[in-house]
Amino acid sequence: MTLMPVEEARARILANVKPLTPERVPLARALGRVLAKPLHAKRDQPPFNASAMDGYAVRSEDMTTELKVIGMSAAGHAFKGKLGSGEAVRIFTGAPVPATSDAIVIQENTKTDGKIVTILQSARIGQNIRPRGLDFKKSETLLPASIRLNARDIGLAAAMNCSIISVRKRPVVAVIATGDELILPGGTPRADQIVSSNSDALVALAKSLGAEVINCGIVRDNLKVTERVILKMAKADVIVTTGGASVGEHDFIQEALKNTGVKIDFWKIAMRPGKPFMYGRKGKQHVLGLPGNPVSALVCARLFLKPLLDGLQGLPAEEAPATARLGASMNANDSRQDYVRAKLEIAADGSRIATAFNKQDSSMQRTFRNAHCLIIRPPNAPEAGEGNLVPILNLDF
Repeated sequence: MTLMPVEEARARILANVKPLTPERVPLARALGRVLAKPLHAKRDQPPFNASAMDGYAVRSEDMTTELKVIGMSAAGHAFKGKLGSGEAVRIFTGAPVPATSDAIVIQENTKTDGKIVTILQSARIGQNIRPRGLDFKKSETLLPASIRLNARDIGLAAAMNCSIISVRKRPVVAVIATGDELILPGGTPRADQIVSSNSDALVALAKSLGAEVINCGIVRDNLKVTERVILKMAKADVIVTTGGASVGEHDFIQEALKNTGVKIDFWKIAMRPGKPFMYGRKGKQHVLGLPGNPVSALVCARLFLKPLLDGLQGLPAEEAPATARLGASMNANDSRQDYVRAKLEIAADGSRIATAFNKQDSSMQRTFRNAHCLIIRPPNAPEAGEGNLVPILNLDF
């Protein structure tokens, strides 16, 4: 049986992915959402010439040693009048500059009795004034579509006076873990059982990628039970299963998916870890069948679930893998593309050094947790010596 190359598998999964429809949400609920439409400023910022310092608003043309203080301008309380010859206005940071003033003398360069201010050091035209529209102007496009909104974006959108924005709907992901050998964390396993970790990790990963997640818990190795759970998830955009994807006597995922109308596109990938990966579709619903080994499941999720969820949210495709220099030599590779857990360090010259861990068993989660990246070893790659440049996939989840 010829195994499918990783890039072909990714291309087939993403071939028919279209962004989900937009919805309008309050800005307060937009953190982590993906913009469906660009945001344009609804006002100038600042909306008026504003003082950048506490001091006195003056006219540079008649700045003299002593000026008469005729009023005050504070943030939210503008001075309504105009400055005449020989006059000044007490002003505070953020306050509107009177229309006839063109400079601010900072208070440290003055002395006053409250009615008269003595200028100890004059100011230049425009000094200590933030001009209207310094940050941005009305109608400017400041936040493009297809970005995931972070806290800085939210702050900018608020300053733009955008309160309701258009974002992509969150993909709904159903996570199904299978296996009689599994128990939930906190339970008491029998001698022949292990604690389930895949579902919690996959739920966390999908949430971090912007999805709304349904955790279906552990499904026992029973065909009819598995079919019922799959059918209940009919409204999910993506079903992610873990374990049971092979064809052994206790593996029911493939049969259950086929019996519930899922068309299996492919099964088994030329990669390590993660060879038993499976992909299918039912209408617009995507089904990812991940291996049961924890590291295999998460590597497959990084390679296939992430770009799928990104595509459903309208995010751009990932850039090409980064590169690093090997901290130790690596043997020649076989016909499967290898994803090798490695630590990443920065050398004195600023270059990145990736060093593979000695043990790479796909059940070893501690090693996966301690890895910073995956060294990508293409099929049939020759031996690579220390210092050789290799592609890497950063682990940021």
